[in-house]
Amino acid sequence: MRTYDFTPLYRSAVGFDRLAGLLESAARTSQENGWPPYNIETTGENAYRIEIAVAGFKPDELNLEVKENLLTVTGRKTANDDASNGRNFLHRGLAERDFERRFQLADYVVVKSADLVNGLLSIDLERELPEALKPRRIEIGSGQPLIEGKKGKAA
Repeated sequence: MRTYDFTPLYRSAVGFDRLAGLLESAARTSQENGWPPYNIETTGENAYRIEIAVAGFKPDELNLEVKENLLTVTGRKTANDDASNGRNFLHRGLAERDFERRFQLADYVVVKSADLVNGLLSIDLERELPEALKPRRIEIGSGQPLIEGKKGKAA
């Protein structure tokens, strides 16, 4: 596993400590197993979708939680006692193991909905900027004309 030293970033940049933490976290998570597989796509200017392959999981076996810009998706498979329901496998290749997948969300990105269709869990997200951060037009006033030798005052 390769490690990166972000110390030079801390010396020359102020307020980017969260970014360095994200990079370190991404380096750690990329070494973890790749199960379940997922896609992240953009569906609009400020809209995103995460699709996770969760074949075999029921909606009540999946949990989504957002806390402090961290989306955590967990799958907990209920105990299947295959012998009691008459199933005797010669080969069992379908993964039915528990999982936890984490996604770091940018500021103001919120989960709008989640749907489970045909073994794909689709999570729709959207960036919702507060009004104070949205660009706004500032009107430029035309001050009172100055009379020679007098300062302009409003009447």
